[in-house]
Amino acid sequence: MKRLTAKQLAGIAVLTALVIVLQAVGGSITIGVVTLNFTLIPIVLGGILYGWLGGGFLGLVCGVVVLIQVIMGGIPFYQLIWANDPVVTTLTCLVKTTAAGMLAGLLFKLVSKKNTVVALFVASGIVPIVNTILFVLGCLGMTDSVYVMAGGQNVLAFILVGIVTFNFFIELAINLLVAPALHRVIGVVDRKYREKKQ
Repeated sequence: MKRLTAKQLAGIAVLTALVIVLQAVGGSITIGVVTLNFTLIPIVLGGILYGWLGGGFLGLVCGVVVLIQVIMGGIPFYQLIWANDPVVTTLTCLVKTTAAGMLAGLLFKLVSKKNTVVALFVASGIVPIVNTILFVLGCLGMTDSVYVMAGGQNVLAFILVGIVTFNFFIELAINLLVAPALHRVIGVVDRKYREKKQ
């Protein structure tokens, strides 16, 4: 494995700070039980710029911050799942964004050999998809907690319609619009930096 350069470490540090700040204070908007998560954008960028390890690391950081928020119980849904299913809740929080970031890095590297633009959109789209799929699987592992929130409705229907659908499509749209644009800006800044050094 290659050692990271000072510039790469600095980039990962900036994205890590961005993930923490976005997730902890300003990167999510909660509407009922739905949370729109803007922290997926730096996770995508981490995968694109620093490979599967960078994306996975940033996803793990996001998962740790989410887990802390869940344990602190600011949202009724979080209080309920933590009280009833702490192990499944912990695994869900830590695994979903970590796996999503790693997969973004792997797919970007693979697809960019053929087409970089397509690779940007694939990486940007895969993060909310994997994040959502693993969240749904985690919720299915917390059936009792989700059943209480569903008020007696079908649990799977409640998860897919009540929690996931709106959230997923907004996150997907945000990522598909913002991450490729940010990557392009980073590329322009990087080229200007190299030109100045020459």
